[in-house]
Amino acid sequence: MNTPVDAKESYLAAAAAMPVSMHAWLHQLREQARDRFVQTGFPTTREEAWRYTNLAGLTRQIFAPAAPNAETVPAEILRSTAFDLPASRLVFIGGRYQAALSNPPSGDGVVFAGSLADAMARVPEQLQGHLGGIASSDGGALAALNTLFLNDGAFLHLTAKAVVAQPIQLIHIATPGAMTSPRTLIIAGEESRVTIVEQFIGPDGTAYFCNALTEVALATRARLTYYRVQEEAAQSFHIGGLHVRQAPDSEFVSNSVDLGGLLVRNDLRTVLDEGATCALNGLYAVSARQHVDNHTVIEHAAPRSTSRELYKGVLDGRARAVFNGRVLVHRDAQQTDAQQTNNNLLLSDDAEVDTKPELEIYADDVKCAHGATVGQLDPNQLYYLRSRAVDEATARDLLTFAFANDVLRRFELAP
Repeated sequence: MNTPVDAKESYLAAAAAMPVSMHAWLHQLREQARDRFVQTGFPTTREEAWRYTNLAGLTRQIFAPAAPNAETVPAEILRSTAFDLPASRLVFIGGRYQAALSNPPSGDGVVFAGSLADAMARVPEQLQGHLGGIASSDGGALAALNTLFLNDGAFLHLTAKAVVAQPIQLIHIATPGAMTSPRTLIIAGEESRVTIVEQFIGPDGTAYFCNALTEVALATRARLTYYRVQEEAAQSFHIGGLHVRQAPDSEFVSNSVDLGGLLVRNDLRTVLDEGATCALNGLYAVSARQHVDNHTVIEHAAPRSTSRELYKGVLDGRARAVFNGRVLVHRDAQQTDAQQTNNNLLLSDDAEVDTKPELEIYADDVKCAHGATVGQLDPNQLYYLRSRAVDEATARDLLTFAFANDVLRRFELAP
């Protein structure tokens, strides 16, 4: 008879074996994360935010933390991440920085770009107040679990008015059969400009658990264009958190693509100060028995902020998608302008979508709208293409691409 595993206690025991941090504030951060994870444990479907996403498949097995001496990554995996994109690159295997595989940016106002562990040792004062501070109050149990195993990751710090010409690509490669906890902290100074491409991949053939957390602090009039590309292996579990704090008149653009993973959950939250703007664009294309869940929160905390959100999903086979988009307008956030849309295309009768766009408004001088659709390919459009000598498979492909391209055309980086 098999004894049920206690995932919560197993991860707590593994975290207890980690070395104690040399910095008191970082040790306290981990202790707070431990207390939060002890109190909450893994979320269940009894919680409204996890009503349609069941983590039982994840908690039935235990993934040991990725070892620090991760094996060399096959060359074909690295080649598949290039995108034919001229970019600086930071590569992480099992959550740890690989200097030999990386090509970090230099100059252009970049204060630091590289290993988070290195930054903890060399410039801890640049991290304090940001690391764990942006996602601390709303990150949830999985963010706490990431912080509990915090030891390395990516750190990017830009000076005021820095303009980074080339994109910076962060490549996170999971370790087979293990738990990887990628951590990223991005600090953009006043009026700085940068494009970040954060990519998550892993080797096929085995299950693993990637629990990622990214925190972003944008100073006044800073602009960040952020791409997140998730191409995990077919049997993997991917939990991702992105938390953004926007100062007045800052601009944040998020372009998200989900293609891989067996079970995927993404939580994105951005808090906008006065005059700030954000655009959240997302595309998820899943099939077989894949499950992808996108939860977004756009918090308008001050007057005259603007947000635009468009997420689209393409589902085939017995795939399932969940979208919960919440726009929160505070009482003092007058003259807020917010629009939110979620559209889904089902290519099979067995695919399923649960979509819930929300507006929570406490101000009276606002312009807000939301909407959601779930449907199949239009038979009239298919007939039109078939009548012009286009075979059915090609016609379906053309219409599916046209549906998805509404999101893709918003990506400034064509590759």
